[in-house]
Amino acid sequence: MIKILVGGILSLVIAMGIARFSYTPILPLMQSDMSFSNKVAGYLATSNYAGYLIGAVLVGILPLKKRRKAVLRLSLIFSVITTAGMGLFQMYSAWYTCRFISGFSSAFVLVLSSSIVLDKLAEKEKTNWSGLFYGGVGVGIFLTGITIPILNHYFKWEGAWIGLSILSIILTFLVWIWLKDETSSSTQNKKKEIPAHGPPTKWIPWLIIAYGLEGLGYIVTGTFIISIAGQIPNFNGDATFIWMIVGLAAIPSCIIWSSLAKKMGFVKCLVVTMLLQAFGIVVPVLLMTKIGLIVSALLFGATFMGITTLATTLASRITPKNSSRIIGYLTAIYAAGQMIGPLLAGHFASASHNYNSALIGALFLLSGIRFDNKPVKIVITENIQNEEI
Repeated sequence: MIKILVGGILSLVIAMGIARFSYTPILPLMQSDMSFSNKVAGYLATSNYAGYLIGAVLVGILPLKKRRKAVLRLSLIFSVITTAGMGLFQMYSAWYTCRFISGFSSAFVLVLSSSIVLDKLAEKEKTNWSGLFYGGVGVGIFLTGITIPILNHYFKWEGAWIGLSILSIILTFLVWIWLKDETSSSTQNKKKEIPAHGPPTKWIPWLIIAYGLEGLGYIVTGTFIISIAGQIPNFNGDATFIWMIVGLAAIPSCIIWSSLAKKMGFVKCLVVTMLLQAFGIVVPVLLMTKIGLIVSALLFGATFMGITTLATTLASRITPKNSSRIIGYLTAIYAAGQMIGPLLAGHFASASHNYNSALIGALFLLSGIRFDNKPVKIVITENIQNEEI
């Protein structure tokens, strides 16, 4: 069980923390050397999220239950290749292609690894460990925050991409041997009524809409926070320090929020995390200083993966028989919001020569709060393992 959990964590480090989110700290390095505009930066981010959207839609509708491990491994290979490709090519068309394929593969990795790990945790009655699994994204972000400045110092931004791809190859080998998709030989279904801190099945569409609005708002900071930090003189060229703070805050956030959800209820915790994130994203608009950016990074890191953990776990609790499909739908609408966010942010930032107007757009997060619902009792079907004597 531990190896499966660690394998799942490392799969998120590779596909999300590195292949997907390393673009944020490397972006200002690329812009400094290649002198491309914020519009181009927004288009590159949007290309990634367009691939993520299409991948999320496909993984939600394709019958992959019996081929999850094989498709997951193939997706990890594409994550490694496209990460290296960003450093090997210096053409916009190649970058757009790499970011698109990277987004496509990362959606498959997120949904399939979530499905495999969450199913195994449910089988072993360890669902409270889901926060450890999603903490893998924070681990990946923290790793990129440490390694990118070092790699850039010796090999520039191209070497940063290639160095991260080499690290990903090593981690992929570990995922390959540890993340197994094995089901118990003997299981029986047992219906169990629980005092669920969540709404009934008919509430799923509202959760999906709220999650999409979250994707639209959070990605502005997720894409441009390092570039924003670079505009503040106090950082003295060490803006990636902010990205390390995001990663450090994200690592324990998932387990903390999932633990709180057991006591407070998943919907209530989702409301709290969205409010905290909205406040954190708006802080730099009100306080464009080093302290303001640090507070923003802490709140952003402490909530963005916590919201993902809460939303996907809530969905899997409401529809335990069809968790892969519902998580796929959630990921798809989230990706749609992410695809729009950087595109708008890039245009706003280029027009105003700062990021304040783009950050104010993160207030869309508050729109998701109105889809809250009161806790009700639900009936779930558990897989109870029969021990053979």
